[in-house]
Amino acid sequence: MNTESFSLRQIALPAFAPSFLFALGEGAILPVIALTVRELGGSVALAALMVTLIGIGSLVSNIPASIITARWGERWAMVGAALWGALGMAACVLASALWVFGAGVFMVGMSAAVFGLARQSYLTEAVPFHFRARALSTLGGVLRVGLFAGPFLAAVVIHAMGIAGAYWAGVGALVVAGVVAARMPDLPAGPLAAAVPGGGAPVTRATLRSVGAAHANIFLTLGVGALLVSAVRASRQAVIPLWAEGIGLDAATTSLIYGFAGAIDVLVFYPAGKVMDKKGRAWVAVPSMLVMGAALMLTPFTHDATSLLIVSLVIGFGNGIGSGMIMTLGADYSPIVGRAHFLGLWRLMADIGATGGPALLSAVTALLSLATGIWCTGALGFAAAWVLWHWIPRTALPAR
Repeated sequence: MNTESFSLRQIALPAFAPSFLFALGEGAILPVIALTVRELGGSVALAALMVTLIGIGSLVSNIPASIITARWGERWAMVGAALWGALGMAACVLASALWVFGAGVFMVGMSAAVFGLARQSYLTEAVPFHFRARALSTLGGVLRVGLFAGPFLAAVVIHAMGIAGAYWAGVGALVVAGVVAARMPDLPAGPLAAAVPGGGAPVTRATLRSVGAAHANIFLTLGVGALLVSAVRASRQAVIPLWAEGIGLDAATTSLIYGFAGAIDVLVFYPAGKVMDKKGRAWVAVPSMLVMGAALMLTPFTHDATSLLIVSLVIGFGNGIGSGMIMTLGADYSPIVGRAHFLGLWRLMADIGATGGPALLSAVTALLSLATGIWCTGALGFAAAWVLWHWIPRTALPAR
């Protein structure tokens, strides 16, 4: 493939369609997870904690996901993940006990790990370096399109069926994702992409231990930044619905606010990716976290649907410009030998953040208040901005 004539249209359907459908289903259920916990008798703190189960499911599945994809191929791994996630969503809607509901949410997180790792690994190999940030930002943007559309789909179905409708909509989206994946061939990995040296020693034997040791400096610097970014992003998924409930908004209104915030994401992902390709990763990564941190700090001062919507739109903008940021940084520093292991470990660190962020929100909410928990989340955003500013090169990385 000629790198100069490369176009995302060449790989659009196999690379992006299943991810969109998965995100559509996930987006349908995210705004109502905390609300369902409350309906089942759980506390506000437990509701925030329950959101972390998606992150925990993904966290424990990153390494197995790389093994499954290598063993069975991308297509069948995704088919299995779609069916597993759909089963988890069905368990959520049928649950009469909190532990059953939690198991269903956990299963959704497990399936998400397979989707994410397979797509990131493919695009890292198949897309030329000078187009990498745009490709991975587009992948992140496609996920955001799904997350944006999902709450609107949920709001329509909730109106007809109640909160349970959001989960049935998610089941339908994941089943269709499995069908689409089953009907397409596995994508061949191309030789276009090469790794940008991350300062680690050469890796000649691809094991988790050798890759982790050779690139420990990356995991302990930029990896910490990825962890903090994920903590902020995951926490916002609980912040908006919980604060909406606290000021008396109903489930349909909450889903709409969540969806409008997602709309901002889909408007800015491609320009942000282009800036990362042309100017360097820090030009987007640092402002993304500064904007999100500031908006989260303002959330507890909102008191009605309008004010919460405004703040949520700012959060969505900050999140949108950072679309694909973690995936791009992981791809940049991943070695050619042992790439899958590196990306598995990289995603593991990101998912530690995705689990720890809402857990911190839950703990601070239980000990102090929801507002204080949200302010702590905003502080994580500022910490992430500092780490990324300090460790990401502020000029364009050389094409390799």
